Amino acid sequence: MRKTLALATIAGSMALTGLAVAPAAQAATTTSSPVTTWGKFFSSDHKAYTFGRTWKQHGKVHTKWYGVDKRGGKKGWVWFEYYKNGSWHRFNHSFDGKVAGAWSGHGIKKIYTFTCWAGKFDNCGKKYRIY
Repeated sequence: MRKTLALATIAGSMALTGLAVAPAAQAATTTSSPVTTWGKFFSSDHKAYTFGRTWKQHGKVHTKWYGVDKRGGKKGWVWFEYYKNGSWHRFNHSFDGKVAGAWSGHGIKKIYTFTCWAGKFDNCGKKYRIY
């Protein structure tokens, strides 16, 4: 009886001090992974760069990216290559000035990115793994 009373008292004091974690908060921490912040990844001529964040939540990988083109007149390009279902896929987005974008997908195992300027395949910088 004393043990039960002592445990109830401890549990009550933990709830009052905020040390007890709610079940919803516990579930949220088990279904998401830490956010990876990446960038600045420059084009080879340093006229454009990209940066962003990547994380996994509820089995889906999310990427939020930002592109900055420091010169007017020509576009910057951000490329993403990802491994999913046993094969590689790739796509790009163009940007002029400052742009933000996002994308996500299920079953992604790896993601790489690089930045180009003045054309889809021109002045491309190094490729980096972001997930």
